Amino acid sequence: MKYILAYDAGTGSIRAVLFDTDGNQIGFSQHEWIHVSDKRYPGSMGFDYENNWQLLIKCTRDVIRKTSVNPEDIKAISATSMREGIVLYNSSGDEIWACANVDSRASEEVSYLKQTYQMLEEKLYQLSGQTFALGAVPRLLWLKNNMPDVYEQTASMTMLNDWILYKLSGVLQVDPSNGCTTGIFDLKSRDWARGYLQKCGLKDTLFTPVNEAGTVIGEIGGEVASLTGLAKGTKVVAGGGDAQMATVGAGAIEEHQTVVSGGSFWQQEVNTNQPFVDVKGRIRVNCHAVPGLWQIETIAFFPGLVMRWFRDAFCQAEVAKGRESGRDPYDLLEELAKDVPVGSNGIFPVFSDIMNYYAWRHAAPSFINLTLDPHITGKKEMFRSLQENAALITLGNLKLIEEVTSSYPKEVIFVGGASKGKLWSQTLSDVLGVTVKVPTVKESAALGTALYAGVGAGLYTNIKEAVNNVVKWDRVHEPDQSNHQTYLKIYDKWRVVYERQLQLADEGVTSHMWKAPGFQSN
Repeated sequence: MKYILAYDAGTGSIRAVLFDTDGNQIGFSQHEWIHVSDKRYPGSMGFDYENNWQLLIKCTRDVIRKTSVNPEDIKAISATSMREGIVLYNSSGDEIWACANVDSRASEEVSYLKQTYQMLEEKLYQLSGQTFALGAVPRLLWLKNNMPDVYEQTASMTMLNDWILYKLSGVLQVDPSNGCTTGIFDLKSRDWARGYLQKCGLKDTLFTPVNEAGTVIGEIGGEVASLTGLAKGTKVVAGGGDAQMATVGAGAIEEHQTVVSGGSFWQQEVNTNQPFVDVKGRIRVNCHAVPGLWQIETIAFFPGLVMRWFRDAFCQAEVAKGRESGRDPYDLLEELAKDVPVGSNGIFPVFSDIMNYYAWRHAAPSFINLTLDPHITGKKEMFRSLQENAALITLGNLKLIEEVTSSYPKEVIFVGGASKGKLWSQTLSDVLGVTVKVPTVKESAALGTALYAGVGAGLYTNIKEAVNNVVKWDRVHEPDQSNHQTYLKIYDKWRVVYERQLQLADEGVTSHMWKAPGFQSN
């Protein structure tokens, strides 16, 4: 039997997932990680590459041990990761600085760029589909201003999934689907947009080679084999951004297909055959991992992390019961919440807003409209309201995409950890009013990455053959149209509540859950 190993470096954890060539998940190892905040720099979210490399080694050894697979039978390896996070290297190839995806320390630099180079952000958005909000330009400028010694040493830059592949193969490179999220990428050419760093007073020499997903870039060397337990000579293959790879793993490799990826963040991805941009700058546009396709993307902040917070803060009983029974605490919470009526007895959660890329921020985390009756407002109602809220944000974001493309999906593919929840999947179908399909393999970002690794190793002729052979469906949820009509009314009310709460945060009365670097309240 032949196997493929995929690494998935998410916001909250690193996962090593082993598949066979039929797409069956053979083994899985996961370790949660945290990103380091430096008190000197508000908004900082450093990527701890030294400790995280040790976690990656541990995941690798764990999955090999648990599955008893012969490492020689693992024919290829690739990696996916959260987008936007970057790793910088010196001329010797040593990591010298890194940050995670929502690092927001470069707020002053974003403001400076907007004021000093007027229209530059708009030009970059038209070219790259990105704004300064999470881009590399202000982060590099911040480094130059605050850590000049590190900046002067910087010789090259990659994304986080490329860092994993570099640690495994010794080859520095990036792929278009994640590289484009730096904001210094040309969507049409699917390559670096050179010259823009120089315009901002930055050196224009950091660019590493670009390889499309599925390209063999190197192999496992002896030292890495000894550390990880992998076989020397195993092919290392270019991967991609997690949301794009999740769509591949869910079979969305054709125009118009729509995928909702429910993880720490929730992404809504709509495949297009050209790089659309929004005249109002509310959405982002990325290269798909599939050459010749792009994706309009909207993002909901933290639904998965909010649910983890709720579990850890309020659900100790379910966690303990799950530990005793071997069941997932979220399954137990869904059983508890299954009879909660649509609308969760009036609770309005306030966490992520719908997307507004040019003025991206979120109101203070809140639950609004609680009652003091424990029979209608309690743990199960609050849990259910969080599931509904993630779906309502998705509805709002798909409405934004509809404005740009004049198209609303006829069906949605639901992937990621949230899709394991049957109640959550049905809620998404009811809120959106369309069929929701859930693939058999829920770790679709890892599966898509594995499929491209298999293409690189010659296990599949191309990605279309890989998808057709591997992707299977676990469940199909049809919408309850009566519930859908109720949710449309709830959505309108939620928007009113959210706008009022956002205003309070903009006025400084409350604190934004997150705001893009450089955002200035009117």
